[in-house]
Amino acid sequence: MHAAGPRPRPRPATTSRAQFNLGRALPVLVMIVVVVADAITPDAERVDRLLFTVPALAAATWSVWGTIGMGVAAMALRAVLVLGRGGPVGDELLASEGLILSITAVAAWISAVRTRYERDLAEVTAVADVVQRVVLRPLPPRLGPFELHLLYVAAAAKARIGGDFYEAVQIPGAVRIMLGDVQGKGLGAVETASVLLGAFRSTAYDAPDLGALADRLDEGLARYAAWDPDSDAAERFATVVLVELPDTGATARLLNCGHPAPLLQRGTTVTTVEVAEPSLPLNLAGLADSRHHIEEFPFGPGDRLLLYTDGVSETRDRAGVFYPLEERARQWGDAPSAQVPELLHRDLAAYGGGGLDDDVAALLVARTGAPAPPDASR
Repeated sequence: MHAAGPRPRPRPATTSRAQFNLGRALPVLVMIVVVVADAITPDAERVDRLLFTVPALAAATWSVWGTIGMGVAAMALRAVLVLGRGGPVGDELLASEGLILSITAVAAWISAVRTRYERDLAEVTAVADVVQRVVLRPLPPRLGPFELHLLYVAAAAKARIGGDFYEAVQIPGAVRIMLGDVQGKGLGAVETASVLLGAFRSTAYDAPDLGALADRLDEGLARYAAWDPDSDAAERFATVVLVELPDTGATARLLNCGHPAPLLQRGTTVTTVEVAEPSLPLNLAGLADSRHHIEEFPFGPGDRLLLYTDGVSETRDRAGVFYPLEERARQWGDAPSAQVPELLHRDLAAYGGGGLDDDVAALLVARTGAPAPPDASR
């Protein structure tokens, strides 16, 4: 896993490649089995019927012309075997050859449809990759004196982007980070997340404080909803945690808009960074007083801050017990920061029974105490 950028659910590439090669080889293996059976089996004529499956098997992995070629090879092999055994050359042989020919024609059509769908899927996947790079840009491994290590997994099968979102920017004298979760799933959640990411990127540099930044994120959603009233973004809310990390000193500032509280690790101690007065989630601020409480807490060299979405904390085991994130964070206290996202991902997948039911985003921020070289920050 690349700890500094989003990636889809891991795929066992080696296994997939082996399955693909086996699929292509299967029609050939069937013909080899028939030839061997003809040599060692007295009643080999029954085994010859396996040749009817050759073009059908080829349609699953071979191209159209490859499928036709396999069908023709099966027809030729059956004729050779029948003639080699001195079998009758008549209506029975012609009927079996005609049946293989018919199966080959249908298999070639199936192969053409499959190939077209595979091509369309490849194009859609390429578009999804571009959208991912635009909407959820990979984070730099370091901004100023802070290391950033990200875990991002979309719950939807083969999805690149979900309703969880993140961003980090370096402003004069500090780093500002946003991590959030849009209510619901699907394209509507992605749309809302993209609006909030655009608002953050355009306002994080000049907002005087985190409270003003939260208000501008809310305004960005409101403007988008006014521009497109039929959009899902007008109806969805998002929980967000905003963090400001000054380059100098040993403190951090946090504003929590209805989001799960981050975890602070100092040495072997892990504590929850609670906010005395949490703000309402974005797009709900108009329901109450929009004043925000900014929590300031110690954050010195060697300290680590884990931001995460509820896809992490609300993962359940088969008994319905929530994932013990704070306990796991203590166990990984001595692990290098770069390894924590991978440890968390593997542990979540195992705890949830091999799969994740929700989008997952977690960002580990570690203060190193030394500023990054100029070319290492974005």
